[in-house]
Amino acid sequence: MSILKLPEEEYILPGSSACLGCGLALALRYALKALGERTILVLTAGCATSIAGLFPKRSYNIPSMDIAYAATAAAASGIAASLKVKGIEDMAVVGWAGDGGTYDIGIQALSGAAERGSDMIFICYDNEAYMNTGVQRSSSTPLGAYTTTTPVLGKRQHKKPMPLIMAMHGIPYVATACTSYPHDLYAKVKRARDLREGLRYVQIFSPCPAGWGYPSEKTVEMGRMAVETGFWPLYEFEDGKLRLTGVSKKHLRPHDRKPLGKYLRIQDRFKKLTPGDVEILQRSVDEQWELLERLM
Repeated sequence: MSILKLPEEEYILPGSSACLGCGLALALRYALKALGERTILVLTAGCATSIAGLFPKRSYNIPSMDIAYAATAAAASGIAASLKVKGIEDMAVVGWAGDGGTYDIGIQALSGAAERGSDMIFICYDNEAYMNTGVQRSSSTPLGAYTTTTPVLGKRQHKKPMPLIMAMHGIPYVATACTSYPHDLYAKVKRARDLREGLRYVQIFSPCPAGWGYPSEKTVEMGRMAVETGFWPLYEFEDGKLRLTGVSKKHLRPHDRKPLGKYLRIQDRFKKLTPGDVEILQRSVDEQWELLERLM
């Protein structure tokens, strides 16, 4: 599918307050094309609520509601249950949260909705920190990245493997995507919409120039580098079976992946990395791929 063949309908209206080069804005645009107009969007506190603007002048051209940080999956689960009672079967209910509202503050409600088998989609736009409130670390922030709430040398813990955690819940569908690969992203969100049973989880890697410290015109390039180095693999779980997708199908072996160093050096948040940190991160990437191979 060429980008020209994606649906022409736009569900984000012009004039949002997104930063220049915002990866989230791309994630929303492509995901909403796959979801279509029969969608209810449940938004946690974060960048996605901020760029929407103030009611009634919202930049989202579909029904949407803002909800407390911890309650995204709970609210979406309740809306899905009410639609089922009313016999409305063609409406997709989508919880949309950042990594803070998914990995940390929202994980309790998300895990509960997954265990109950709520008929909903949960999409995490992953920009690897609490960006809306001033770039604080989350458990998605990678080792060595500097934020306003990390030591001078950056975070000392690795990024939590949230997609694998969700896959271990035994839900029907889990996928990773990246804003730099719209066809892959579109196909995965569309698949999640078409599977009308149980919770479906999609995590979209969404580079953030303001929080990561790179030129705003480099957002697409940053996403591509993350995928090409193997830092962010593209894959999907369906019915417990894992398969690599898109360009990641060519990256299973270490020599097929680009070195991680260039991806790290272009970002200000990694300026304090030591050579030892780079080696640890590279080893972590290699171990992540070894785990994925065992799960295939």
